Amino acid sequence: LTAIAVLALAACGGSSGATGGGGATRTTVTAAESEFAITLSKSSLAPGTYTFVAKNTGTVDHALEIEGPGVDQMSTETVAPGSSAQLTVTLQQGTYAVYCPVDGHRDRGMQIALDVGGDGATTETKTTGGGYGGY
Repeated sequence: LTAIAVLALAACGGSSGATGGGGATRTTVTAAESEFAITLSKSSLAPGTYTFVAKNTGTVDHALEIEGPGVDQMSTETVAPGSSAQLTVTLQQGTYAVYCPVDGHRDRGMQIALDVGGDGATTETKTTGGGYGGY
């Protein structure tokens, strides 16, 4: 229940600092979003708390949404071109979907499968997108 409360508070915005309540360190991961791709700044993640900074480097509105073990559709607000927004989540071991929920962008390739390793082992992120995919 505590994790749910923390995630709910994180979804409402929050501090832009590098630490959370109680001085715990959070790692920042930049998610560059453009038409129609997402690129993450870190490709190796261990379980822990992360602040994702969604930077819209494109020319249309985007957002960032994450779902997977212990995270149920946490997302930023819609981000205008040239702007950014933050989303803080606690990731467990497992695979997460990281995508843009705006106007069918996920179906156009704005999605990544993010694997979080149990021991900090190297994991992979996949950059997808680069077109309308026939839509």
